[in-house]
Amino acid sequence: MDRLSFGTLFDVVGELFSDEISIAVSDDAEYIYYRPSKRIDLKIKPGDPVIAGSIAYKALHTGQKVSEFIDRSVFGVPYHGMAVPFHLEGKLQGCVTAIYPVMTEGKSVVTVKTDDGWKPVPFHDVIYLEAKDRKTYVYADTLVGTTKRTLQNYEYALPHETFIRCHRSFIVNVHHITAIYPDTHSTFLLAMDNGEQVPVSQSYSSYFRKLLGF
Repeated sequence: MDRLSFGTLFDVVGELFSDEISIAVSDDAEYIYYRPSKRIDLKIKPGDPVIAGSIAYKALHTGQKVSEFIDRSVFGVPYHGMAVPFHLEGKLQGCVTAIYPVMTEGKSVVTVKTDDGWKPVPFHDVIYLEAKDRKTYVYADTLVGTTKRTLQNYEYALPHETFIRCHRSFIVNVHHITAIYPDTHSTFLLAMDNGEQVPVSQSYSSYFRKLLGF
């Protein structure tokens, strides 16, 4: 079989992601691949420099995964994203960035399906979200419902100052955490104000501790 070109390989990988996600790949100075999504296009072209203030720039200059909201001052379009740097033999080579559209202004709710129909739940009432049985469950003050959107999608759509991914299956609203308990090595249990406990997995524990400052 002929060797796949770099661009073709990333086009194939891109098919694994939602059509709401744009994918950008850069070396340590400029972009070398970009695939826009149907929902958001930052108009990046291969050869464009990595702009100061962008999420890719922050990942390259910290050498760490960065996940946050970037306002319209950088690309003219606000977006949520995650950039992950990659290394070869210990040397920084570049990063891969997933770019999500920002929720439409005014839609500061999660609409969930219940036995009685659908109910919009304000962000501040959402205690946590859980991915299980190929659904996303939303736990709020007075109800539990499901939504068709994935947990990964909500990771970028929900306000980052309030919601934190703490496990591959959980996102929590930090305003509803009443206590944090050590569990096994480098993991924690979160006591939520609805009486439930949510785990913080080892892969997210350092990130979680850094964001909450402990």
